[in-house]
Amino acid sequence: MKGNRRKAREDALQVLFQLDLNKTVSPTTGLAHFEHLFNPEGGAVDGFTRELVVGVVENREAIDSALAQAADNWRKERMPAVDRNILRLGVFELCFRDDIPATVSINEMVELAKHFGSENTPAFVNGVLDRVKGTLQRPSKAK
Repeated sequence: MKGNRRKAREDALQVLFQLDLNKTVSPTTGLAHFEHLFNPEGGAVDGFTRELVVGVVENREAIDSALAQAADNWRKERMPAVDRNILRLGVFELCFRDDIPATVSINEMVELAKHFGSENTPAFVNGVLDRVKGTLQRPSKAK
């Protein structure tokens, strides 16, 4: 059975993908829409999912800046939307979540890439996130 955090990351990725493709939708609306479509019985989105979505949206400028530095020859606009949002999620965890070890974040994003991305996505995600990890200046972040 899939762990709760992995499922929360999958849900967050799907909401972030939706928000990326429809820039007029707010995170609150995107989460509510996801709840309505995927939890028709009325169950709320997991708290970790909500934290990830809101965190990525609130820190998108810093996240995209880190991606631009780490992804050689790949402007975020050129990246497939799935890859871009997996990377945003991974950079958020690496740069803004001290409670998640860097290796766990990278491994979880590679698993998302295997499930949602193309054949080359896992290696691409691993490489970019490993570069971001190498730039971290946060002693409290477990590597």
